[in-house]
Amino acid sequence: MAGADPAEPFAAFVVPVTVRGYETDSQGHLNQSVYLQYAEHARWSLLQASGIRQSDLVDRRVGPVTIETTIRYRRELRAGDEVEVSCAFVWGEGRTFRVEQTVRKTDGTVAAELSAVGGLLDLTERTLLQDPRAVFRELAQDLAPLGLARD
Repeated sequence: MAGADPAEPFAAFVVPVTVRGYETDSQGHLNQSVYLQYAEHARWSLLQASGIRQSDLVDRRVGPVTIETTIRYRRELRAGDEVEVSCAFVWGEGRTFRVEQTVRKTDGTVAAELSAVGGLLDLTERTLLQDPRAVFRELAQDLAPLGLARD
């Protein structure tokens, strides 16, 4: 699961996805909004692999939020294409973090690159937590998928 591609230095986690026919548009390629769904699926899968369930976040009264997302579409995808969606959290200081993701066909062709800025929202106060890493560390059973094991 660790990315060896120097163009993707943060890739640490991937999930397989098959493009379904109902996800395509009138030109026969994957609808642009579905890339966001694939990215979200990979992020939640990464959290689950870390041992963090959605209910754990709700019980702690926090929730991950996306503040900004940029998508670069590189190649089209069609129904039946098999892809891998990578997901890597990139930690800095402060309230936000980045999530870098790539949608790649199994032959290695990059279909899209996504970069998001996220945070962890206090569901009671409705503000971003000062140190989201601390909460992820507290809730996770395995820090490696989150990129926190080496901190």
